[in-house]
Amino acid sequence: MDNIEVDILLIEDNANDAELAITALQKNNVAKHIIHLKNGADALDFLFGQGRYKGRNINNKPKVILLDLKMPKVSGLEVLEKLTANELTQKIPVVVLTSSKEHPDVEKAYALGANSYIVKPVDFESFRKVVNDLGIYWLLVNQPIL
Repeated sequence: MDNIEVDILLIEDNANDAELAITALQKNNVAKHIIHLKNGADALDFLFGQGRYKGRNINNKPKVILLDLKMPKVSGLEVLEKLTANELTQKIPVVVLTSSKEHPDVEKAYALGANSYIVKPVDFESFRKVVNDLGIYWLLVNQPIL
């Protein structure tokens, strides 16, 4: 995992939501390389090559990050703040994919530089479609900054 190409970095503490997202993205071959991390602390270590990811090629950035907000250790908003404040990671598109519809969360996420804010649909098929469409847009349609 240390130096492979990363299409999507999924930062999600809910195992069911993570499994659903990964299945949706892999079903239609939208993303080949998906890394799933269960909390914000691991995500920051991965992105900045620290802790157990020391030595990872940090120039091998994900094409897009799917970020939950409500996570243990380091919240999604804290992760977002660190990503957008760092020159190495500030150009990586970040899509907040969360269950929070709270206006302060939406406002804060956009203020910190989120590229999109999606509230997770509650039913399986809608969730699968949203994640699949996100993958298609950010990996195949969007023109990234290189």
